[in-house]
Amino acid sequence: MRAFSHYLHHPGFSCLTFLSALLCNPVFADGQTSSLPDPLVDYPAAKTSTPQSAVFAGGCFWGVQAVFQHVKGVVSATAGYAGGAASTAKYKLVGMGATGHAEAVKVTYDPTKLSYGQLLKVFFSVAHDPTQLNRQGPDTGTQYRTEIFAVDGEQKNVAEAYIRQLSAAKVYPEKIATKVSTLPAFYPAEDYHQNYATLHPDSLYIVINDLPKIDHLKAQFPGLYR
Repeated sequence: MRAFSHYLHHPGFSCLTFLSALLCNPVFADGQTSSLPDPLVDYPAAKTSTPQSAVFAGGCFWGVQAVFQHVKGVVSATAGYAGGAASTAKYKLVGMGATGHAEAVKVTYDPTKLSYGQLLKVFFSVAHDPTQLNRQGPDTGTQYRTEIFAVDGEQKNVAEAYIRQLSAAKVYPEKIATKVSTLPAFYPAEDYHQNYATLHPDSLYIVINDLPKIDHLKAQFPGLYR
């Protein structure tokens, strides 16, 4: 499922392999702009701090989780699976690419400190490349697709409106591949996947693919970064 990480720990892995991987698997889209516009349509402002949730799929959940864990106002970010059945929400099965699941992250946030629109902006700016279809960086397969799982109709409307806005602004050189769906259910991933980037910061997979995303978040969103 994470084939590239197998190479990183393989005895034959060399500096040349490392450089080739880095050059062939850029973290961000070549045409990605330094700053995306704010959503013109956003979720209604919250009157209480009752936590709300949002679910995003954008490639390997290690990196997406790590990005949102560094956003002020996020209460928690949980790696998991969405799009398939409960019986197949298991890492080895999802890795076969035939379960309908995507690796996803459930973001729980304080709506008085952070809006759904701001989460969308982070998702489209630094968490992943929304123009890649069924892949992100070195990882390929439908389980690595870009998809927003809306928890209600309002989220769906806001997400679809933002995609239309970004498409009209032509902020990417390629068409946005992100799909917006209604969340059927979210299934937390196995414990060993939770907080992976935090627990394994020296993993070459994390160093190559995910730490640059966090640096990019800090640079683009200094007011949201923590």
